[in-house]
Amino acid sequence: MLNVKNLNKAAALMMVVGVFATAATSSYADTTWQKNHPRREQVNNRLKNQNRRIHNEVKEGEITRGQAKTLHTEDKQIRQEERDMAAQNGSHITKSEQRTLNQQENSVSRQIGK
Repeated sequence: MLNVKNLNKAAALMMVVGVFATAATSSYADTTWQKNHPRREQVNNRLKNQNRRIHNEVKEGEITRGQAKTLHTEDKQIRQEERDMAAQNGSHITKSEQRTLNQQENSVSRQIGK
């Protein structure tokens, strides 16, 4: 049978668990937000689109597998640079960094389907 003393312990334990659950959820939300920061998301969506275009060009015979490998390598380097920039800036990239990455992506994009 539950008495008042046991009930108070249970309530206190539930409050402690609630505090930790809230803290864990808050830190997860920050991480999700940081990972999906609009500038990072834009850069990564472009890389994803370029990857799709490269695959389509190989499939259609517009570029060779060797050319595709070179383009994928360039995109991989851009993606790594984006991650490195974000790591130095609290999981964000600045407008200037985004501009630099987009210029690099433009260069790769112009090579697709030539």
